[in-house]
Amino acid sequence: MLGTHSSRPYPETRFASKESRRAVAAQYSPRENRLLAALPLKDYERLLPDLEPVPLPLGWTVHRDRDREQYLYFLTAGIVSKCYVTANGASTEFAVTGSEGVIGVTSILGGESMLSHAVVLSAGYAYRLGADLLKKEFKHHDQLLHLLLRYTQALIAQTGQIAACNRHHSVEQQLCRCILSSLDRLPSNDLTLTQELIAHRLGVRRESVTKAVGKLQRAGLIHRSRGHIAVLDRPRLKAQACECYAIVKREYDRLLRPENTIGNAGVHGIEANLVSVPV
Repeated sequence: MLGTHSSRPYPETRFASKESRRAVAAQYSPRENRLLAALPLKDYERLLPDLEPVPLPLGWTVHRDRDREQYLYFLTAGIVSKCYVTANGASTEFAVTGSEGVIGVTSILGGESMLSHAVVLSAGYAYRLGADLLKKEFKHHDQLLHLLLRYTQALIAQTGQIAACNRHHSVEQQLCRCILSSLDRLPSNDLTLTQELIAHRLGVRRESVTKAVGKLQRAGLIHRSRGHIAVLDRPRLKAQACECYAIVKREYDRLLRPENTIGNAGVHGIEANLVSVPV
């Protein structure tokens, strides 16, 4: 399974100190999340006092299957993997989320929980907001609800495309998609990815991943070292990937482009941040 940490201790114990929260707030602004950045200024300022900065440690399980999602986590850095876990402990990833999105959207859709896990794949930070508080906010302003619904549509598109990709495309093509989608959400070309973790994400045997990684390295597209993958030639890596990566990226760009999300925001820099939404 991707995650090893319990969802219960956080943030009530390990990361509940005021010093820890201040450190996050000093390093990352809520506006680095692209959904919060797209809010009209008056709506954003209304939410700001209730946005709690929290670190997202590597491997931490944000929620497990059937957990009631009490918070929405608006990511400003890092990656969270959404995955299904079978009875024998095997897991398969069906979506990833970075600073373009939020974890916990189920809490506003009426279902309260999902049959999946959300695990921190790359350490980062988020601002969390109580789900009950957010539901009350919808009564005053519908812009945030509009944003979250469009994001949910993009997430559904990603889920469906990954399901098709896992069924019909080679491990090598899936690996390229996996690397590219992670790379889009990180500030460098160096990924912290073990072959075992990749195998869990793709739901395939580790031997298949070893073979695919070796082929990409021999072609000069990536460089593999212990626990790391550095991308050497991103354009060729995109060309090697199946169509799924580009399809999902276009759908996120379409649904979350500025004219669909900003409304009357008028905040400097929002347009630049939303021009190309990573997926």
